Amino acid sequence: MKQLPKLSALLITLLIFFNSCTSNQKSETAKKDSVEANIKMYTHTWDEIINHGKLELFNDSNFTTDVVMHAHPDVVGIDSARAMYANYVNGFSNIKFTIIDVFGEGDKLVKYWDFKGKHTGTFFGIPATGKDVDVEGVTLVKMRGGKIAEEQDFFDNLAFMQQLGLIPANK
Repeated sequence: MKQLPKLSALLITLLIFFNSCTSNQKSETAKKDSVEANIKMYTHTWDEIINHGKLELFNDSNFTTDVVMHAHPDVVGIDSARAMYANYVNGFSNIKFTIIDVFGEGDKLVKYWDFKGKHTGTFFGIPATGKDVDVEGVTLVKMRGGKIAEEQDFFDNLAFMQQLGLIPANK
């Protein structure tokens, strides 16, 4: 009979342990599903905006109303972000924007990308040069509630300007 309380305590401890493991597994699965949903939404949105010129996707379904695009100066808000990216969509033709890789954890994503196009329109006030560009970069992303909340791009701007013919190439 003395073994019964010890056995009961052991069973309760095991039940708590296994329940905790199951809860942790469910939590990890939910986090993974959330990251995968963010990646799916994010990659689809940028493919449609850049490759298909769908600037109307800058809306409160895809972006937080206070979205921040880190630049010089920072661009804040959906309308300002749309105006900024209109420079790419309208400044280049034959655009091929490829997301080479994207991964994330929690509400953060990292995107490795390639942008190709022909400079045939005005781009941030720069008249068309007719030059082809091919530049790779990385974007750090913060999501909030399944929406794009913040981005910062990193790429070789010098090489980009050289490809446009605005700065002499190194010899």
